[in-house]
Amino acid sequence: MHTEKLSDWVHDHVFHTSNEAAERSTRVVMWITAITMVVEIAAGWWFNSMALLADGWHMSSHAVAIGLSAFAYATARRYAHDPRFAFGTWKIEILGGFASAIFLVGVAVMMLVGSVERIVSPQPIQYKEAIVIAILGLVVNVVCALILGKAHHHGHGHSHGHDHGHGHDNHHHHDLNLKSAYLHVIADAATSVLAIAALFGGWMFGWSWLDPLMGIVGAVLVAVWAKGLIADTGKVLLDREMDHPVVDEIREAVETDADAGDTRITDLHVWRVGKQVYSCAMTVVTHDRSLTPDAVRERLSVHEEIVHSTIEIHYCFDRPVETALRHFVWNPTVTMTPGRRARWACVQAAGRPVHMSTRRV
Repeated sequence: MHTEKLSDWVHDHVFHTSNEAAERSTRVVMWITAITMVVEIAAGWWFNSMALLADGWHMSSHAVAIGLSAFAYATARRYAHDPRFAFGTWKIEILGGFASAIFLVGVAVMMLVGSVERIVSPQPIQYKEAIVIAILGLVVNVVCALILGKAHHHGHGHSHGHDHGHGHDNHHHHDLNLKSAYLHVIADAATSVLAIAALFGGWMFGWSWLDPLMGIVGAVLVAVWAKGLIADTGKVLLDREMDHPVVDEIREAVETDADAGDTRITDLHVWRVGKQVYSCAMTVVTHDRSLTPDAVRERLSVHEEIVHSTIEIHYCFDRPVETALRHFVWNPTVTMTPGRRARWACVQAAGRPVHMSTRRV
């Protein structure tokens, strides 16, 4: 039975604190977008305006995507202390951002298809009414962008204290779920600006072709933004972090410490468990028999962004393994794989008795 207090080795897995300002702002923007959508669809049905109906249904996709971001925040917060999530719930927010980016691709496709249809089969445009709708949409999106932008700066301001001057790219510290909601609003605002320019050109100069052309330009712009967001969120979801500067910093802290000696990291895995915090698992090989996992963690403690570590240490024997292998006398009655042969050599190097079976391992 353990006589020590196990609490010294037990810790929770909450590595990320949800951005309450972002969650609150995203929820507000979702409701603003949803109300505007309902008003436009109702007005389009009442006034028999296809422009209003089209813009209303277009906004519905943004409302759903932004609502998805708000839902991700709430879900991550709700299950933050659920032990079933081994490394916390932060990636629920990232998953929400990824799904929202997919919605953004859908918006781009709808814009492109609609614009091509207008080029192939031109339709009469009620310029004055359409300009009013576009201006209304732009105003709503500017207000929403300001709300989300304030939440971004609030969360970003609280994160600077954890950067430690390592020169990490702040791009890695963005709230990707908030960014996805923000991109939906900015994409809608950009298309409104392009629409206003195209409608004024058609109204004043008769350039009816400008409206679908601007639609195509807007679709390409939205698709580029969506691609960037998919890449950012997908990278986190797939744990592609081994090219991040923190990996080299971990190696430097463990291998080049003043007391490191011949200590080497032979296997290292690093992944993100929060907006700017990381977990790592490593295998260390060393001649220093005084080296312990706690000592390695002490070396890593200079990097506060590393919040969880699993460390396996293998001690080398005083006599090099290569020397033992050179003196190894092959016994044809014993079948060994290279790995088993190396382990046998390590034991021989220590001068210990060896018992070998003929079973292949």
